[in-house]
Amino acid sequence: MITGKVKQYIEKEQLFAPHEKLLVALSGGADSVALLRVLLQLGYSCEAAHCNFHLRGAESDRDENFVRQLCLRLQVPLHVTHFDTTQVAAQRHISIEMAARELRYEWFEQTRLACGADLIAVAHHGDDSVETFLLNLIRGTGINGLRGIRARNGRIVRPLLCLSRTDITDYLHGIGQDYATDSTNLHDEYTRNKIRLNILPLLQQINPSVKESILQTARHLDDTYYIYKKGIDEGRQRVYDGSQISIPLLLQEPSPATLLFELLAPLGFNHAQIDDIFASLTGQSGKVFIAPEWKVVKDREYLLIENRQHTARPPQLQTEEQDYYPGFPIPRDKNTACFDAGKIQHPLDLRLWRQGDTFVPFGMKGKKKVSDYLTDRKFSLVQKEQQWVLCCGNNIIWLVGERTDNRYRVDEHTRKILIVKLLTR
Repeated sequence: MITGKVKQYIEKEQLFAPHEKLLVALSGGADSVALLRVLLQLGYSCEAAHCNFHLRGAESDRDENFVRQLCLRLQVPLHVTHFDTTQVAAQRHISIEMAARELRYEWFEQTRLACGADLIAVAHHGDDSVETFLLNLIRGTGINGLRGIRARNGRIVRPLLCLSRTDITDYLHGIGQDYATDSTNLHDEYTRNKIRLNILPLLQQINPSVKESILQTARHLDDTYYIYKKGIDEGRQRVYDGSQISIPLLLQEPSPATLLFELLAPLGFNHAQIDDIFASLTGQSGKVFIAPEWKVVKDREYLLIENRQHTARPPQLQTEEQDYYPGFPIPRDKNTACFDAGKIQHPLDLRLWRQGDTFVPFGMKGKKKVSDYLTDRKFSLVQKEQQWVLCCGNNIIWLVGERTDNRYRVDEHTRKILIVKLLTR
């Protein structure tokens, strides 16, 4: 009995309690209709949510009408929304499939909160998990991508993972329940459909039980993942401080390439990029690797990791001018700079340093390139990029937070002193 099998699965996975209210994602297809009917048969309190993405013309409206009639007959409260999915995909610069997914789950969560549901139930089943396993295997993935579909992910629960697609259609036929058919599922232009319609039937010719074999492998990898994750987490703590990866420590790890993959893949770096980064570890400094939101810079002994969305904000400076007298207590910390106010002949300007910039470091007589100074101070490439300078006309008077220019120092002729304090860094 299908309902008994689902009931056992819910209890085994501890998906939800009998008193909890569920928001059921109801597309009108066989899977979601079966999910709603099974949960109602088991006595759960349910409301339904339907998204019309307007991607299949009259079929989209047909599905909405079917869902409305079904919920009316079953006396299930229904929430419906409409999306211009194509426009959103263009605005977000993502595929239509990805846009539909993002819109769907964003709205489901909003609706869950509005109707007071505890969880969102979606109708993924065992065949979906098999297809996801193969899809990730084809695209390339770490061990996490081969674990199949999770029974629970936050507020999302999947009570039908214990069933096959055939189990679901047999159940619906047995209770005389019709459903809407998505014609796009019958075509193989999408990768998942190619797996479903072409690859899996071929694999079943080799092994008729291939679906169960894949699910068993996914379950085994799911258990293995927790051991693997523990090792990765321990390695992360040894080599990564949140902003940089120690190359010498990374290379001492049992599997440095795998650890590097697990550190960088979540940041959006692909396999090829991570292979290139790993190959650069023993090479020259200065190589930069770019992902959509992050970049990695190969420095001497570190891989420097920086969020590209973070723009360098100018530091806040506070200035004040005071009379100068012998014995004036001049601050000596690096966050405070003191100048002879009489030597400041132009408005002060704050900017990031540039290649070719020079200054006369305090206590010296000759000019020095800012780049050479920062290198001597062993600044990382990222730290160099974020170094600000305070200028008077064309001259740098202060490498902010580092060193002042000797030409603007306080001396025996000084009558007024300009004090500049760094408030934030």
